[in-house]
Amino acid sequence: MPWKTLDDMELAGKVVLVRVDINVPMEGAVVTDATRIEKIVPTVRDILAKGGKVVLLAHFGRPKGKVVPEMSLRLVHPALEAALGRAVTFVERPDRAAIDALPADAVVLVENTRFTPMEEANEPQMAAFLASLGDIFCNDAFSAAHRAHASTEGVAHLLPNCAGRLMEEELRALEAALGAPVRPVVAVVGGAKVSTKIELLANLVTKVDHLVIGGGMANTFLVAEGIEVGKSLAERDMAETAREIRHRAQKAGCQIHLPIDVVVAREFKAGADNQTVGYRDCPPDAMILDAGPETVAGLEAVFASAKTLIWNGPLGAFEIEPFNAATNAAARAVARLTREGKLVSVAGGGDTVAALNAAGVADDFTFISTAGGAFLEWMEGKDLPGVQALMG
Repeated sequence: MPWKTLDDMELAGKVVLVRVDINVPMEGAVVTDATRIEKIVPTVRDILAKGGKVVLLAHFGRPKGKVVPEMSLRLVHPALEAALGRAVTFVERPDRAAIDALPADAVVLVENTRFTPMEEANEPQMAAFLASLGDIFCNDAFSAAHRAHASTEGVAHLLPNCAGRLMEEELRALEAALGAPVRPVVAVVGGAKVSTKIELLANLVTKVDHLVIGGGMANTFLVAEGIEVGKSLAERDMAETAREIRHRAQKAGCQIHLPIDVVVAREFKAGADNQTVGYRDCPPDAMILDAGPETVAGLEAVFASAKTLIWNGPLGAFEIEPFNAATNAAARAVARLTREGKLVSVAGGGDTVAALNAAGVADDFTFISTAGGAFLEWMEGKDLPGVQALMG
């Protein structure tokens, strides 16, 4: 890999600045999901084991360059200590002399980097200040790597740098999925709107062998073929874009898969009366809310023929039953093939993670990214500033 890891760095006696993402959901003073905090534990422990002192840099919420008490990292400090099983020193205004005075195995949490506008502006002054606090920079926040901020990109140019364990795991998984995958490669892309994923689809058709399109996006592709979809969610003004993506896929040798049968209903609510019809037979007063069983059976055959799969977005209105059936069935098929060692499966995106958790298969995928925007931009083929800074 063109970037260094903690294994390549001499950390004994060094202060290691570690950019992490501990931007966790909270209710009042309680962290409701500590997953992101738990995922940084291996990096912190490995640095300490190699004799380094840890200084954690992180953001919390969107304070827009102002000090907002409700977005102070003090709020996540207890959960961080619980995850690490040790004391963590919280500092509002970090100072190198004060950091040096702490024990050699100290862990320090610096207040929200976004409490100053210089962070998001990637001001050289801010990057230089952060660099003055440490000897080595370690980026363990892939989820913030699509932002060229002082704590993600600027400081990386001023200190010897490396990827943390979570960043390393993420980059290796993504490289295995799209960078240098074992073929055939399948991409599953779902969601409501084509307009939000044009760049994603345009990039994927040049990289994968099969592209499965689900959700409201599939309706737009059906409309582009002159098929009536009743009252279904569809972006009719994106029909020409859908046709262009289809043409691009044909030129690249990528096969696009759309639903061949669909589940329709007159109401968008849990338990609504529904029926399964052919993809050309949606009643004028109904809406398509899921892919049907024939579609899922076809997808299972595509998955079985593949070696690598990347997934972003559900196949239907997975939030409400029974319109989660296709997503659940397809996810379980991928999970089974992964468990059997026949498939490398990588998934990411908020709705995707929620859907796979709901299907009970998240732990069976090869890798699940919690990175959100960074995962999407990577799938779109964009260079991520926080990753690029580790390479040069």
